[in-house]
Amino acid sequence: MAVNKKDDSGRKMAITRKGLKFMIVGLLVMVAGFILLSGGGSKDPEVFNYAMFDFRRLVAAPVVIICGIVIEAVAIMGKFKED
Repeated sequence: MAVNKKDDSGRKMAITRKGLKFMIVGLLVMVAGFILLSGGGSKDPEVFNYAMFDFRRLVAAPVVIICGIVIEAVAIMGKFKED
């Protein structure tokens, strides 16, 4: 994979290796947030399950997903020095 190499017209690629690493980390953080958001279903539809309204699903998971989105924005918009 040619990251930050010159293309046919002599210009550099827009994303550096460090930016690509940040994008992968951001994606993994968002996946972790969606995993935190999942689960807790009820086998009996007549029984209400209060596990849907716990701290993990209402607060922790959305905060983790938003952190992943912020990491993605930094990876796309940030300028990183070449190592």
